[in-house]
Amino acid sequence: MTETRDDNVTWLTQEAYDRLKAELEHLTGTGRIEIADKIEAAREEGDLRENGGYHAAKEEQGKIEARIAQLQTILRNARVGGAPKQTGVVSPGMTVTIKFEGDDEEVTFLLASREESGAPIDVYSPKSPLGSAINGKKIGETASYTLPNGRSLSVEIIDAVPYGSE
Repeated sequence: MTETRDDNVTWLTQEAYDRLKAELEHLTGTGRIEIADKIEAAREEGDLRENGGYHAAKEEQGKIEARIAQLQTILRNARVGGAPKQTGVVSPGMTVTIKFEGDDEEVTFLLASREESGAPIDVYSPKSPLGSAINGKKIGETASYTLPNGRSLSVEIIDAVPYGSE
């Protein structure tokens, strides 16, 4: 089986996928009904131009609709489980251990979507500057990336194993 790289794919554990799907179902069902009720109740209070409750409910509705769109995109592009199988090469779904240049301390994290924030270890996005720099690197290789202050920092890949197999 050949693994292809697709930057739009979001690797998720089954647990994260189920959690996001349940959130989407709640927001598109009960969540929309609740916000519609709030808007209707605020409308009944009178003049909408000076109705703080109405404006707050409409703002909340906008946030709910934005989250629904975000969840739909994540779930549409999600691949559950079956993350990388090649130990030793950094890719999304891997538990990665690195060492920063000039520092002896090692840092271990999961390279995955931020939606995996329920993971028992820190999660770094593959789209972050560090994640982009190390993606595709092998154990022993170094990668450089640019910090927000414009300086460059190098890291060495110490280990890369599929999440859950460490």
